[in-house]
Amino acid sequence: MKHFFFTFLLFSLCWTFARAQGGVDTIHYRKVYYWGTTGMGFPIGKTKDILSPKFSGSIGLDISLKNPMFFVSPTLYTLSFKYKQRLVDPNFEYRIEDANTNFYTLSFSGGIRKQMRLLNIYGFVGPGVGLTSEPRANVLADQKLIKMENKNHLNFSSKIGAGADYKFNGFFLGLELGYLHNFRKIQDTPVNIFTVMVGLKSDITQIGDKVINVIGIDGSISGKKEKK
Repeated sequence: MKHFFFTFLLFSLCWTFARAQGGVDTIHYRKVYYWGTTGMGFPIGKTKDILSPKFSGSIGLDISLKNPMFFVSPTLYTLSFKYKQRLVDPNFEYRIEDANTNFYTLSFSGGIRKQMRLLNIYGFVGPGVGLTSEPRANVLADQKLIKMENKNHLNFSSKIGAGADYKFNGFFLGLELGYLHNFRKIQDTPVNIFTVMVGLKSDITQIGDKVINVIGIDGSISGKKEKK
């Protein structure tokens, strides 16, 4: 839980700093951003007995609402880990010592954002649903063959986090910290992961407008065009 409190503390400090910068807000009105990251998920507590971090990533959207303080962010996280099987699976004769596993989590988060001239800081929270892929090994002694398989499990999760992004010419560079909890255990072990992601955010509002025009819907995602 210490990582959760660290994330909350970071967001609180950023929010306090942002409030101290009153008068320098810019308009962030009905914008749609593509958000792609790379980073790592770090297992917390007993989860470290099963998983070890590997490079991971995410892709998603950052959609500003009519009130520019608020946004929604559907995001697909692909978290990869080294995997150690501690418990015997009754359907498989052998355990696996060193393998890989993946968590595919679609998170539906809502958040609040504070905007300054070139810097945005934000916090978010929301539920998620995903797929966990656990490796298994079948030993075919008569063929002198080890056949790898994956056991896939549906799981539900929750995610909370904070981040910041800074505007450069034509894109944003961002850092995001988060805490992910899966409600389904892995090998009778709770799944708690601290994520650190770095990536680029691009404004795709005009693409959304073009799609709307093509399908014949009146109006515009971007609404009144204003510079950020």
